[in-house]
Amino acid sequence: MDLTEIRKIMKLMDEHGLSQFQYEKEDFNLKLKKGTDLEEIQKLIASVPSSGGHVPAPVSVAAPASAGAAPASAADGGAADAPSGEAISSPMVGTFYRKPSPDDPDFVNVGDTISEGQTLCIIEAMKVMNEIKAERSGTITQICVDDGTPVQFGDELFRVQ
Repeated sequence: MDLTEIRKIMKLMDEHGLSQFQYEKEDFNLKLKKGTDLEEIQKLIASVPSSGGHVPAPVSVAAPASAGAAPASAADGGAADAPSGEAISSPMVGTFYRKPSPDDPDFVNVGDTISEGQTLCIIEAMKVMNEIKAERSGTITQICVDDGTPVQFGDELFRVQ
C-alpha cells in the first residue's frame, strides 16, 4: 500500500465521518485514527491551572469551545453576565435537537428540574439519534444551543445549577 492509497482512505474517512480505520492483510497492518482521545484532552486541560478551582474535568474539556463562543454570546445577549451553573457539553459532533420529533414537546426547558439519567436532548450523528442524558441532578439555567444547530465535541449544550 502506498501513500496515495492511504490518502484515499483518509479522504473516505472524512467523507463518511469515521474516526478510526483498521486494515489487516497477511503481514500488513494499517490502523488510522483521527482526532484526539478524550483522556488526552482531559490530561492536557488538567495540567493547565484553572481560575475557578472547583470546575470538574468534563466541564474543563468544554473550556476551549466555550471560550471561543463567549464573545459571540455576550454580543448577542448584551445583558448576559458570567454563565451560572455547570456546563453539560456535547460528547460528539452532530446536530442538536431539543425534542424527540417535530411534533413532540422539548425534553427540557430553562427552569426545569432534572435528575441524573434523564434525557436532555438528541444529537444526530450519521443518521443515528443519540440521546444525551444528564450526568447529575439540578435545574436547567441556560440552553446554549438552538434546535437543529450543528454542534462540535465539547460545545456547551446546557448549564445546570
